[in-house]
Amino acid sequence: MRAVIPVAGVGTRLRPHTYSLPKVLLNVGGKPILAHILDSLIEQNITKATIITGYMGKLVEEYVSKRYSDIQFDFVLQEERLGLGHAIWTGKDTYKNDELMIILGDTIFDVDLKLAINNSANAIGIKEVEDPKRFGVVVKDINGRIIKLIEKPEDKISNLAIVGIYHIKDTELLVNSLDKLIEQDIKTRGEYQLTDALQIMLDNGAMFNTFPVEGWYDCGKPETLLSTNRFLLDQKQYYPELKDTIVIPPVYISDNAKVESSVIGPYTSIADGAIVKDSIIKNSIISFGAKVISSLLEESIIGNDADVKGHFNRLNVGDSSQIQES
Repeated sequence: MRAVIPVAGVGTRLRPHTYSLPKVLLNVGGKPILAHILDSLIEQNITKATIITGYMGKLVEEYVSKRYSDIQFDFVLQEERLGLGHAIWTGKDTYKNDELMIILGDTIFDVDLKLAINNSANAIGIKEVEDPKRFGVVVKDINGRIIKLIEKPEDKISNLAIVGIYHIKDTELLVNSLDKLIEQDIKTRGEYQLTDALQIMLDNGAMFNTFPVEGWYDCGKPETLLSTNRFLLDQKQYYPELKDTIVIPPVYISDNAKVESSVIGPYTSIADGAIVKDSIIKNSIISFGAKVISSLLEESIIGNDADVKGHFNRLNVGDSSQIQES
């Protein structure tokens, strides 16, 4: 089995952080978003992956190649961002006849991947939502059989949203369906949609089942990045023994961070190489190599190698920035 992970997005809503890093390398819960996805693949013994890159793709390639020797990677550049269907089509030469696990690269999922992998047919992750107009949806008949897949329907015909995890057994049919999208210029809302390719598969006799996704956590805006950080820390926390520091769980503090004379937590992540001293920090993300001195931070995101000194409340500071109270 091979994973296909599209990560070509620019992440404009997360600026200034995404001026210097692709969104999938932003820190949440103590490590980059993409690392959480790759770690879940390793747990399922998936050892091949195609990563569809775009914005700052070389940084993604460098990060995963250095840290994930257990996975054989192929990197494919999506030169134009023309939709999820186009992204998956761009990587088609790398996956040939492999069964596929397609996972969106900028979202954290609360799901047991075995539910998808062990399915007897192609499988789509779904979740009931109140406003299905913002999603692709699955339409079922009275017997629970999938009869239609629709991208962002105008009318509320189903509340079963497609949430971004797909297990594809009929890979050759998927490729043929994606080829049809591109060759016949079939677009929805101006983009080549994966949902439309899956509908072509369905029309040609492919069988699809669904599996439940308990939750998916968007990492597209500062506030949702912080809420995802909270979710991850509720699932798993870690911190070493610290002198002269009060820790209020749940938190993540790297063994390679230096924390002194501070109050940390709840819901705070402090990454490798960070330095925190004489500070109170809660509900915040302190990224790789950042330095926070004599500060009061809440609901803040401090970028890689940023330097913050002084008494503040809420900050959203990009990489290598310096903030100092005068």
